[in-house]
Amino acid sequence: MAEVLVTGGSGYLGSWCVLALLAAGHSVRTTVRDLAREPQVRAQLRNGGADPGDELRVLPADLRGDEGWLDAAAGCDAVLHVASPTLTGTPRDDDEMVRPAVDGTLRVLRAAHAAGVRRVVMTSAIGAIAYGHEPRDTPFTERDWTDVDAGIQPYQKSKTLAERAAWDFVAGPGHGLELATVNPTAVLGPVLGPDYAPSLGAVARMLKGEMPALLPFATGYVDVRDVAALHLLAMTAPVAAGERFIATAGPSLWMRDLAAILHDRLGERAAKVPTREMPLRLARGLARVDPRMRSLRAILGRDLDATSAKAERLLGWQPRPIEDTVAETAESLLAL
Repeated sequence: MAEVLVTGGSGYLGSWCVLALLAAGHSVRTTVRDLAREPQVRAQLRNGGADPGDELRVLPADLRGDEGWLDAAAGCDAVLHVASPTLTGTPRDDDEMVRPAVDGTLRVLRAAHAAGVRRVVMTSAIGAIAYGHEPRDTPFTERDWTDVDAGIQPYQKSKTLAERAAWDFVAGPGHGLELATVNPTAVLGPVLGPDYAPSLGAVARMLKGEMPALLPFATGYVDVRDVAALHLLAMTAPVAAGERFIATAGPSLWMRDLAAILHDRLGERAAKVPTREMPLRLARGLARVDPRMRSLRAILGRDLDATSAKAERLLGWQPRPIEDTVAETAESLLAL
């Protein structure tokens, strides 16, 4: 079994990665920006069915500074770099999000390389693949890269440039360090605590009746547990070194498809979920003036379909049916 570092263990995906590693028998350590968050990490793991005690080490390290990273990586066989810098508000300019993402990724990779880590699996995103392109009829694959010069939002730009920087590092000063990246589509699944992915926030707003109409766009969705499983496969499979892997559970879904699943699986408990789709022209008009919709402006009316055929073929990864994930997401949010 391996000694594995997971960056960002208090986060939604980070927690599920820790759970998956513990279940597989690995020794795990994880980083948090502030050790005051350790009780939250352990509470989320208990909610996920694990109480690792001394089997889990929680260490302080912040992506915005060098301190703590070499100690965190020392003695590890692998690193799952899941953490990503977060902002509490809208960035004033792109660099406010891009710089911390790139610099933080390079800090982790430098520490891993110096510590003699064998492989890093980096959580990237579909945002590094599917944005800034002309409309197309074929699914996006790992060969595609987001065009950062196409007026995309800072989040997608930060994910793209951070992943590019990672690949440049292992091709240059980090030679000898193996890298694989996992590029999930919108992540859903059971919540372990109050911190969860933005894509779950959309489901929560639908259930609460806070979304008067469904926005017209389609993207892929995937279960957080399956994304964690793919990280472990990318960590252990020899063929995964040097590869990118899209994580998505089947074809893309329009928001009206999500709403239909919620109504079908939850019945009366989904009574507040809208069924009407907002006209595209109205949605585009609102996106110009409503800050909450600005990040979606470029994909309104678009279908960002992607395929995980590579992960299924090379690694034997099999995601669960997305209908089950959507239902379990809703059940979890309602319970929370």
